[in-house]
Amino acid sequence: MTVEAIFEATIQVLLRDGMNALTTTRVAERAGVSVGTMYQYFPNKQALVYALNARYLDALAARIEVTCQEQSGAPLGPMVEALIETYWTAKTERADITQALYRSVAELNNDALIHAFADRVDRATTEMFSSASDANFADTSRTNLSLVTVIYGTVRNAFERALSEREVTDLKQDLKTMCRAYLANVTV
Repeated sequence: MTVEAIFEATIQVLLRDGMNALTTTRVAERAGVSVGTMYQYFPNKQALVYALNARYLDALAARIEVTCQEQSGAPLGPMVEALIETYWTAKTERADITQALYRSVAELNNDALIHAFADRVDRATTEMFSSASDANFADTSRTNLSLVTVIYGTVRNAFERALSEREVTDLKQDLKTMCRAYLANVTV
């Protein structure tokens, strides 16, 4: 499929040359399509990068939604651990792509994209936590916001710092411990 080839070429150019060197011409050459074909799908570099990030966030949200559905009605501890594992795995299985995408959005106005992702994930995670078989919350939305903010921030920080495998393993375990302790203190 042409769009898939264009997305893959965009990732390859981002990884090899960075955002500043990314051009629609380079991507078209790498994808094996004409520049005219590129413009049929993406009118400019910003639209291409925006679409690539939208695709990535859509896939990430879908993975989180599946985890939340699978954990519905489970005890709170396994829920939060499954959420951490899903997010951590999705962000780090191709950390090079994740980092390239983080850097690529610096010059984009992607507020709508980020808000759409956050709204979608917040619905899924809030619903999951509301279904916990062993807990109730005074304010599930607030609890959810605190949890996902800590989880997402920790994961991003982990690979931006280029931690060793051992440090990552320890950090992930500590994150689970902290989240469980927080949940124990906010349940009613």
